[in-house]
Amino acid sequence: MKGPLFYSKILLFGEYGIIKDSKGLSIPYSFYNGALKTDENPSETAIKSNQSLKKFTDYLATIDANLVSFDIEALKNHVNAGMYFDSSIPQGYGVGSSGALVAAIYDKYAHDKITVLENLTREKLLKLKTIFSAMESFFHGKSSGLDPLNSYLSIPILINSKDNIEATGIPSQKADGKGAVFLLDSGIIGETAPMISIFMENMKQEGFRKMIKNQFIKHTDACVEDFLKGDVKSLFNNTKQLSKVVLSHFKPMIPVQFHELWKKGLETNDYYLKLCGSGGGGYILGFTEDIQKAKQALSDYKLEVVYNF
Repeated sequence: MKGPLFYSKILLFGEYGIIKDSKGLSIPYSFYNGALKTDENPSETAIKSNQSLKKFTDYLATIDANLVSFDIEALKNHVNAGMYFDSSIPQGYGVGSSGALVAAIYDKYAHDKITVLENLTREKLLKLKTIFSAMESFFHGKSSGLDPLNSYLSIPILINSKDNIEATGIPSQKADGKGAVFLLDSGIIGETAPMISIFMENMKQEGFRKMIKNQFIKHTDACVEDFLKGDVKSLFNNTKQLSKVVLSHFKPMIPVQFHELWKKGLETNDYYLKLCGSGGGGYILGFTEDIQKAKQALSDYKLEVVYNF
């Protein structure tokens, strides 16, 4: 038995900012995906995933039934029969491994579910986001619900503010475009919860709050608008500014061995780096006007192109 596939996601812009009502832009990334599955001879990984699903099932039974209710009986039976989440999505990499699992469970077991085929009004999108936030909190302690939403709908999502999200279109990729968005593998697994704690602790300082509002959110919002308009020149200017702000004020979220590399991109303009998800490891997101130059400059690292300009 194997269920439908759910994709990973990439939050192009908005990490940390969306906690404080900045804009954000999240796109599905079909290179990685996962599906619910049952095997005759499960692997070690499958057994581990199945054990985690047992705990998740118990947790789902505690969610307010007025918000969402599940066919817990069916879910329990399937989990007891060895069901697991068969996923190629790397965990702790900022590309939404728990989001895809949440989407798959909601799709198969939720009562009265909102489907992708209906007219997705803002209310329906917000309701889904609230449901997914409650479900995904099991994994992170606090979740915006955006990762599962992206995975479930498989369409780009524009976050205007916490209570204002919409499905959006993004400019078509240019297959032969020199400019690109890419993922850089840090080779380290990142943990979301500790990074969010550092951020929340920093937010208690007035100087940090000012910087978030006047610099970080300003450039994040501008990047989202430039990307959607297809204004590549302005996008790279704003991405460079954002990359600078992150290097100055989000150092703990950038693995130490990447501080120099980050700085080098800003000095040479061959590429600009930014956080992918909460940081601390996993993937780092890169933007370049010339992918060949970036590949040469980063030849010691594994790059995956996500989008071409």
